[in-house]
Amino acid sequence: MKYLYLWLNLGSFIIPFLFSFHPRLNFHRKWRSLFIGILVMMAIFIPWDIVFTVNGYWGFNENYLTGVNFLSLPLEEWLFFVCIPYACIFTHYALLELFPKFSFSEKTTNIIYVTLLSILIIVLWYSYNRWYTLVNFMYGLVLLGLVYNLNRKLLSSFFATYIIILIPFFIVNGILTGTGIEDQVVWYNNTENLGIRLLTIPVEDTIYNLGMLLTVLAVTEHFETKRMLRNT
Repeated sequence: MKYLYLWLNLGSFIIPFLFSFHPRLNFHRKWRSLFIGILVMMAIFIPWDIVFTVNGYWGFNENYLTGVNFLSLPLEEWLFFVCIPYACIFTHYALLELFPKFSFSEKTTNIIYVTLLSILIIVLWYSYNRWYTLVNFMYGLVLLGLVYNLNRKLLSSFFATYIIILIPFFIVNGILTGTGIEDQVVWYNNTENLGIRLLTIPVEDTIYNLGMLLTVLAVTEHFETKRMLRNT
């Protein structure tokens, strides 16, 4: 299907965008903080993406793209870093609005945090020579450590909502990596990752997605807190 990557981006974005103006959610009021968070995330992830694309650690199938490129990345990849975080962070806040107690206890949050860090450290110990695994898991370690120490309460809600967010993640990322279609939209060089797939999705993508979304959410929360303080 021509332009599949573009349609996946727009399809992920349109419903959260429309519901951003719902009087109960009022997500549009967070736009300024959110887009600062997206820009911060892109400042980290875009250079990483360009380097990995140029070096062949992953790439894109032209059969599913518009053919418009900028700095070695297709237009659709740039849109990915806006549309997907927008949809996912909207989902996070919508779940918390609809279910205010939708978060883990401090004890459960600590268990998840320690378990995640342990897994990342152990995997890195044995697979530090694989670039996607190395950069992805190292960033995850640093980010989780920062958020845990600076805003632990945020992790309690994020870990809970991330489990729900993984459902559309597996659908969209599954299609991008070849589930249900003739070929892959995004391909990976398995010599630079663990070679373990969840269906067609490299296992590293779950941490990549976590790092991307938690970066946006942490920055959004920081600026939203400052905005609320100014308005009190």
